[in-house]
Amino acid sequence: MRNSICLHGVLMAGALLTGTVSFAGPDKPGQPKYIDKSNMDQAVKPGDNFYRYANGSWLKNNPVPGSKTRWGSFDVLREESSKRLQTLLTEAAKNTGKDRSTQMIGDYYTSAMDSAAIEAKGFLPVQPDLSRLAAISNLEEIINEIASLRTQGFGAPLFGMFVGQDRKNVTTNIVQLSQGGTTLPDRDYYLKNDPRSRSIREAYRAHLQKMFALVGEGAMASNNSADAVLRIETALAKVQFSRVEMRDPYKLYNKYAVKDLATLTPGLNWADLFGKMKVQAGDSVLVNNPQFLKTADALLSAVPLNDWKSYLRWAVLKTTAPYLSSAFVKQTFEFNQVLTGQAEQTPRWQRMSSLIDGDLGDLLGQLYVEKYFKPEAKQRMLDLVNNLQATFEERIKRLDWMSDVTKEKALEKLHAFTKKIAYPDKWKTYDGIVITRNDLMSNVRSCNVWGYNDMVTRMGQPVDKTRWGMTPPTINAYYSPTNNEIAFPAGILQFPFFDFGADDAVNYGGIGAVIGHEMTHGFDDQGRQSAADGNLKDWWTKEDADKFTSKANEVVKQYDAFAVLDTLHVNGKLTLGENLADLGGLNIAYEAYTKTKEFKEGKKIDGFTPAQRFFLSWAQVWRNNAVPKTQAQLLLTDPHSPGEARANGPIVNMDAWYAAFDVKPGDKLYKPEAQRTKIW
Repeated sequence: MRNSICLHGVLMAGALLTGTVSFAGPDKPGQPKYIDKSNMDQAVKPGDNFYRYANGSWLKNNPVPGSKTRWGSFDVLREESSKRLQTLLTEAAKNTGKDRSTQMIGDYYTSAMDSAAIEAKGFLPVQPDLSRLAAISNLEEIINEIASLRTQGFGAPLFGMFVGQDRKNVTTNIVQLSQGGTTLPDRDYYLKNDPRSRSIREAYRAHLQKMFALVGEGAMASNNSADAVLRIETALAKVQFSRVEMRDPYKLYNKYAVKDLATLTPGLNWADLFGKMKVQAGDSVLVNNPQFLKTADALLSAVPLNDWKSYLRWAVLKTTAPYLSSAFVKQTFEFNQVLTGQAEQTPRWQRMSSLIDGDLGDLLGQLYVEKYFKPEAKQRMLDLVNNLQATFEERIKRLDWMSDVTKEKALEKLHAFTKKIAYPDKWKTYDGIVITRNDLMSNVRSCNVWGYNDMVTRMGQPVDKTRWGMTPPTINAYYSPTNNEIAFPAGILQFPFFDFGADDAVNYGGIGAVIGHEMTHGFDDQGRQSAADGNLKDWWTKEDADKFTSKANEVVKQYDAFAVLDTLHVNGKLTLGENLADLGGLNIAYEAYTKTKEFKEGKKIDGFTPAQRFFLSWAQVWRNNAVPKTQAQLLLTDPHSPGEARANGPIVNMDAWYAAFDVKPGDKLYKPEAQRTKIW
């Protein structure tokens, strides 16, 4: 889901968490210290590096565990959440006769943890699929398989296809065709010739060869198959938009009548293809990258048949490898180590808990909410959201760079926000999914097929705005531009973001800033292009839009200057939306906090003023250690900045931070007042 607060190492704690959201006061035995001085490095001046000042000792004492690629506030919460899921799944596996929901998640978990049965089957669960693909004799059969494989849960070979809201008519669903067809995390891995990119390509080719060998291909055949896949994926990568280009919603909005798709792809009969993909396309579709589709069509006739057969076999292998025998799991992890630097495989129970949360999230989510979430937190969150929304309104009205005409539209959008907190009002029932106790692959397929069918049957149906983009245990939050909604799953409503026992400074610096972040996404460089009703529509005067762009460019330059791993830098354009959301969110949260009784009284806690505790709370949310290979990958692929940049980036533009910590000229983070970027 786009515009999540999370990110790469970003959504992620400090003191280890207790098993449930804490409702007791700060003197409760075992209660984590909300601002723990032992986690700080007070030898560092706040004005030189606030992130290190707030988190230095924690960072030094909390290296990345072997089974992780990063470790920080979000990761600690995720670890705790996964243990909760394990408890729920283990209990369900022992009580499958209780009801249908318990049977489904309990039997799914049992099948997922039966490593002996999985080992004995090897790759037998996909052998019929591989044999069918190996027997293909003509291009028509290749095209048929490209369509039908996705309906069976085998990914999306060659191109992406989904049914979703029309961004210019958000009350209707439309078929959307997108670039895709590649495996590596970004197109640059196929195209760039720096040492890291070349080494990853070499490792990927070796990985392909080993995977094909595991399903019985000889040395020559497996090498040929590996080369074929790499050639096809490289050709597709060459015509993919970059991640920065993909941030332009107008560039991606290309509507075609179905009958006119032949001008792009003369080799594809889309009426027939849509039928095989089980979707009624209507009279028009959206294409996010027409040139990509045109090139993909040309490749179908230009690439040898045997190469396409290898490509499709790879589509099956890469999507099913995590659920096959240990040889496939180990080989997949071996390549993943090259990409991320992860030292040890994530425990099986954790991988399988995540799988079931993704496949049957509403069934598992109901149990999670019942056991771990307190209803009082939902009302408290709603109060906070309303407080920040009111403060945001006041800030918009005071803007000195925006005209009254545009302000009126901005306020209309702000007032139209839909607020989703903790869990859905109605739960999915997953009717049609069949889960058995002794066949993991069958269960995975059943869930994948159900998910695909659930998606394509939205065509012709009213848009269901009650749907959530995340499951209740998720440690994250999001903003949806097409629904103009903000959502905060139950999982994130814990310390260091939120705790009933914490002082207001901690909650406003944590979840308050998250709330403000998601609200600001409605007005970042992408979100501002959608109106109050969610439609892609220009509601700005040209002068106001130009002023916004000028201010946003200041933020791009600021984050471009952040260096990571000595020579690598943050991509200010790629991360612009998240950086704008951090800047706006923290400003809104701070102003809302200044209205509280606690702030006005000005009493110190543990030696820190209310304002100091607010900013320290913000900084500790983003503490994060990451494996260098993972950090390098995230700089290329993640729209969020690294934790240090997220902690330090917004505050240097906030006068209140300078006053709170007496930051002066000569301090490394000092920014002259006239140069501080103020937008929302």
